[in-house]
Amino acid sequence: MTSPALAHQTDFGRMYARKIGGLPQVPSITNVIGQEKMDLDGWIGHMAATAVVQDPRLGEALGNSAKLKALARQSSKAAADYRDAAAARGDRVHQYCEQIALRAMGKPHQAAAAREALASNNEEGFAGRFDEWWDTYQVQPLAAEVTVWNESIGYAGTLDLVATIGGRLCLIDYKTRGTGRDGRVKPLDPKVIMQLAAGAKAEEMVVDPAVGTWEPWKYSQDPMLLGVAIGETEVQTVMANPDVLPAYWSKFWSLRQVWGATLKVGEAGVALREVGPPPPLVP
Repeated sequence: MTSPALAHQTDFGRMYARKIGGLPQVPSITNVIGQEKMDLDGWIGHMAATAVVQDPRLGEALGNSAKLKALARQSSKAAADYRDAAAARGDRVHQYCEQIALRAMGKPHQAAAAREALASNNEEGFAGRFDEWWDTYQVQPLAAEVTVWNESIGYAGTLDLVATIGGRLCLIDYKTRGTGRDGRVKPLDPKVIMQLAAGAKAEEMVVDPAVGTWEPWKYSQDPMLLGVAIGETEVQTVMANPDVLPAYWSKFWSLRQVWGATLKVGEAGVALREVGPPPPLVP
């Protein structure tokens, strides 16, 4: 996960401050969405079992309890290792996408270094497919990695890209995705709609994070909300169906209330107190 300048990791998840060095005040969009817990037990177990079966040391470990236990301990981290590697890859891809937008806007950029970071990790295919997508869709960037704020409900977040495509204003969220067995990029999770809807309902956007200068959100003119799945074989672009946006926004609003209630519970103090037996009855 990328780290915007105003974001903080807290005991209550990622939160945003109004300026660099300021206190975190509201949860991030992804923090709010994360209140809906996903059941990953099956995937975690599968990753651990696969790591054991594919480990070349398995044969020599059979019949040796100490070696088997060591192998099991290491394999139990397979899901976490995979998650961390995927997050690092996603950061490198997002960095490249941001630098391409900055270059297109005539701003200082590090596009060459970002591409080299991908190449050094055998991930240059993501850059190639993204370049093809950028040219094919004739993207005209307006803002990249822009932090937005909604004071009315209480959340903030960072949008990957604001751009015009085919003359239409678009809010865009990138997701780095793997490749399926069919050679196609894996599809996006529909919950990306919540992320895009929350961005569309921003009230402010940061101008200078160092001093905490903000201005009214100026990209709310009926934007098209696009999720862009970036893979090594292709890039898939999907649009949030306007008919379902109210339902997904309602869900996001509800999850924000859950986050707020969890915060209140955490700050309320000791939840359970021991109660001793009553004094003995006097005859």
